Amino acid sequence: MPGPRNIILLVVDSLRYDVAMKQGLRMPYTQANAIQFSGARSAGCWTLPATTSLFTGKMPHEHGATSQTRGFRPELPTLAERLKAAGYNTYQCTANIATTNIFGLDRGFDQVHRIYEHVTPKFRKLLNIALMLGKPRVRKLVLSRDFMFQRLAEDFRMGIAWAQNTYPDTFDFARRTIAENEAKGERTFMFLNLMEAHFPYHVAPTFKLTAEGLLDKVRESMGLFHTLNQTFLKKGYSPVKPRIEALLKGRQEKSWNLLCNPLDEFIREMHQDKNNLVVFCSDHGDNFGEQDWVYHFSNVNDSGNRVPLLWLDHEHQKVGEKNHLVSSRYIYHDILRAAGVAVEGDSLFSESPTNLPMLQSYWYNNDNKTLPQYRYNQLCFIQGQDRFVYRDDVNRHYRWLHAKVAEGLGQTEPHFQAVEAGFNPIEEVVADAQRKAYLQQAFSEFKQFSDSIRK
Repeated sequence: MPGPRNIILLVVDSLRYDVAMKQGLRMPYTQANAIQFSGARSAGCWTLPATTSLFTGKMPHEHGATSQTRGFRPELPTLAERLKAAGYNTYQCTANIATTNIFGLDRGFDQVHRIYEHVTPKFRKLLNIALMLGKPRVRKLVLSRDFMFQRLAEDFRMGIAWAQNTYPDTFDFARRTIAENEAKGERTFMFLNLMEAHFPYHVAPTFKLTAEGLLDKVRESMGLFHTLNQTFLKKGYSPVKPRIEALLKGRQEKSWNLLCNPLDEFIREMHQDKNNLVVFCSDHGDNFGEQDWVYHFSNVNDSGNRVPLLWLDHEHQKVGEKNHLVSSRYIYHDILRAAGVAVEGDSLFSESPTNLPMLQSYWYNNDNKTLPQYRYNQLCFIQGQDRFVYRDDVNRHYRWLHAKVAEGLGQTEPHFQAVEAGFNPIEEVVADAQRKAYLQQAFSEFKQFSDSIRK
């Protein structure tokens, strides 16, 4: 059969591009053997819409998996379903419950291996208390009858991935499964989700605070609490001070520094001298105060959407760097093409007018506690060094905003500013006729979808 023997799609959950690149990525094998897409951006800003875009090749308004609707359209074929039909055994090994059956992202996988169910938990009692304090949904369930019927069991089990490293077990599962299938002459598609760079960011094998001194440790703990609970969406201001925001960003940097070497070694093991396709990326990035946002929900800014993306070809021929703008959702198309599956749509490797980052976000309800000023859906597109955002709020007020793309890694991101009334950047800025038509259609579809889910 043509195509790669095995396909491994590795997602480091929430990893920002600038965090990964701050010290030059530090993955020598991966960088030397990959096409690196420096202009890649996610279609979504948190795990559900972003991962669904990777699994379907569609924008959030097309697949429907957003903060308000949750599940995605059942008629859309997933990457796992199509690869299974092409003869691959399909596996998902994940540390994030959001990629499993809870939202339907298990569709097409022969097996979903929830890694948090297969590691020995540490600090079990402390972890359960922290989950009840830190997650509103868990607190609500604890006080309900559901708690008596063990409906919280998976929430607590999944919390293991928030408190300790699980990547060694994830890599072992992938090695073992692929080896077993190869011994039978069978092919494998393996999707791996790693939570080490996800909030609260693993800065050690088990959870620890990084601040010096008792008072700053308390501030760090409260910063983590308010970040997880999206307090600013309910209060209208962020209780997390800039110094603590910087400390939280430093936590993700530390987590990446611990992960990058074993990840690079695993990729080398999967790719070197083998006929395997390996793709490494992030689903989306976090925010640490940029655009006045904290954490990664409901935003369309650079830091939340620019992602690392590296493609290690099974034929060991494509090496180098691509600087053109690209949407990471085209991973879906290119993996299928590599496997010999016919698929319509653009490509990571194309610089066509329709291959541009288009980002979407949908307001987060927070049990109806989100303040009115944050209740809006957004569509953003990038044209050269400019970002244009259409903001559509629940009261049917809408407007276009503009900001420049951030100039460099770690630079302060320019805030969005309202444009003149009546100005439509799709009509007045985009010159290429094919790109304009593509954006016009996407904008119309987004508006229809936003209207359909408005509450």
